[in-house]
Amino acid sequence: MEQLISNRAEIHPDAKIGNNVTVEAFAKIDKDVVIGDGTWVGSNAIIYPGARIGRECKIYPGAVISAEPQDLKFKGEYSTVEIGDRTTVREYVTINRGTSARGVTSVGSDTLLMAYTHLGHDVEVGNHCVVSNSVQLAGEVVLEDWVVIGGMSAVHQFCRIGAHSMVSGMSGVLSDVAPFTKVFGVPVYYIGINIVGLRRRGFSREQIDNIHEIYRAIYQQGRNISQAIEYVQAYLDPTPEMGQIISFIKASKRGIVKNAIGQTASVES
Repeated sequence: MEQLISNRAEIHPDAKIGNNVTVEAFAKIDKDVVIGDGTWVGSNAIIYPGARIGRECKIYPGAVISAEPQDLKFKGEYSTVEIGDRTTVREYVTINRGTSARGVTSVGSDTLLMAYTHLGHDVEVGNHCVVSNSVQLAGEVVLEDWVVIGGMSAVHQFCRIGAHSMVSGMSGVLSDVAPFTKVFGVPVYYIGINIVGLRRRGFSREQIDNIHEIYRAIYQQGRNISQAIEYVQAYLDPTPEMGQIISFIKASKRGIVKNAIGQTASVES
């Protein structure tokens, strides 16, 4: 199959380039790189050793993928960056390799990383996420599937952002963001559930209402988190979304975002 590779691109002979891949002038692809079929690599993009890029991705000019992590604990151990299929990496995005903590920085399929986004070491970004311009994700942050983060926001190391949640622009995330919620501020606080996003993804009115009832119990009825979980399990009908929310909260190490500026809520509170 045809490869559309500029003779002014720099490609290491050990790199594995799939079929129908385009590499524009002045791009650099190093050794120990794998690029899937149909992917486009723009001019001046740099892909360092350890990158594993899926099919039909777009890597825009100036992006730097799989550079060494900005972590003083890094001792040169082997690690990778793994990107799924049909993911777009816009201009000047930086994605650092993993460290001994996890060994890999990963981005799922059908995800959009807008310009100037930074993914620190060992970050895990799920499928169908949108990470807007100039968002900064510190090391070992986890974004579950269908997360949206607004422009110029920052996420503290080790934080987890639950599935189908939305972080508004210019926010600072210092605690875990529970699934299906919207948060805003510095530090962020709960402002509701992500109704628009859930509707767009086909959640029924009944599912949305059930999610809303769960978060009313957690955030709006004067209970601490442990009391809220007990109430939800005792008085609300069990649903997959309830199980997802409770499992997320119980697994939280940093505590989940609370509904007032500067407050967080944990399982122990």
